[in-house]
Amino acid sequence: MGIYFGTDGLRGIFGEVISSEIACKVGNSLARRCEIHKKVVIGRDTRTSGSLLASAFACGLCGGGVDVVDIGIVPTPVVAYIAQRMNFDYGVVISASHNDANFNGIKIFNSKGFKISESEENEIEKKMLYPFHVGYERLGKITKRPALVGKYKKHILQTFEKMNLKIVLDCACGASYRIAKFLFENLGCKVIALNCQNDGMKINERCGALHPDVVASAVNEHGADMGFAFDGDADRIIACDENGRILDGDDILFLLAKGDKNQKTIVGTSMTNSGLEFSLKSMGKTLLRADVGDKYVAEMMKVKGATLGGEPSGHIINFDFSTTGDGVLTALTIASIVQKEGKGLSKLCNLKHLPQVLINVKVHDKYRTMNSEILMAEILKVQKEIEGDGRLNVRASGTENKIRVMCEHKSEKVATNLAKNVEKLILSIER
Repeated sequence: MGIYFGTDGLRGIFGEVISSEIACKVGNSLARRCEIHKKVVIGRDTRTSGSLLASAFACGLCGGGVDVVDIGIVPTPVVAYIAQRMNFDYGVVISASHNDANFNGIKIFNSKGFKISESEENEIEKKMLYPFHVGYERLGKITKRPALVGKYKKHILQTFEKMNLKIVLDCACGASYRIAKFLFENLGCKVIALNCQNDGMKINERCGALHPDVVASAVNEHGADMGFAFDGDADRIIACDENGRILDGDDILFLLAKGDKNQKTIVGTSMTNSGLEFSLKSMGKTLLRADVGDKYVAEMMKVKGATLGGEPSGHIINFDFSTTGDGVLTALTIASIVQKEGKGLSKLCNLKHLPQVLINVKVHDKYRTMNSEILMAEILKVQKEIEGDGRLNVRASGTENKIRVMCEHKSEKVATNLAKNVEKLILSIER
């Protein structure tokens, strides 16, 4: 990770960490890497600051002689799909994913639809230090083409067969507010839509993937077959079955892996529940763990030849259909499995999780704290003590000034106590 880029692009509070000036600089730096088609596609979520940042980013690109196609408010995977299928040098998404409305960010995809690598991010950061490049001989132009989303819709509708299901969708007042309902209804489903409005001030606010209890309650209220909650840019999904039981990314990976007899390798992360690892092993499959961050999952999938991977947070990547996490696509895949099997989701998705406790500790300087010898010694001590019965993972967040403490153990009480002890130690180091 560099000065600006974290585990999922560049992200922070608008006006503090990210601004129109920074967006313009990143855009101009990216323009120097556009050597083939000299064109970039841009999309965004519903945040109020999104239009300003998209315009600033586009100005930086145009100043460097690159044409920009703005497709408006769309889920992140739509931009990746368009970049891959329509000969763009890059696809850019202005979004802060699951974060609050006062945050925003920049995600960049290459011409093959994959998130750019850390080395590419570092090169972009280096070029940001150079004087602003203006291609006087050829300034770029900005074209608005929201109709391009139709190509993605057509792709999805051709992928799935008709379904006769009642579905609850919570779109988090985010980028999926139109497209998710459209696709499910056009595939024959009855849809109960929650938070499906273009309201950037309420994006992720007590709704969506971070608040799955909302969609779970609605499933019970309406007697629906299942429910799906997306985050702000719809690259993540949390599901619930017909009983309102919440299913995270590990549950979803279990369901998808069970239905794919040919896929022997599944990629998760250091945060993936060990229950999934044990279940996959019983099926003759192997779980590989990448660093936290869906781009690291995708990178390991490419290296290991896997087609399925994801994170507990709900990033699910299926190379058979997409190059990046796609919440709407994943939701449709789950629904199609239920339709085909003729069984309730609760019967099909019965993964047994190992008790897991996750604590997010707010800190002033996450890197200084993580480098504490006292903390490192405690982590190693606990890991040795619970080896065979559980796991302890402590890491700095890539997007926030927090340290994430995760402890798994056969005993939930033991996992809770160990995680809380590490939390107390972190807070004492911070003083």
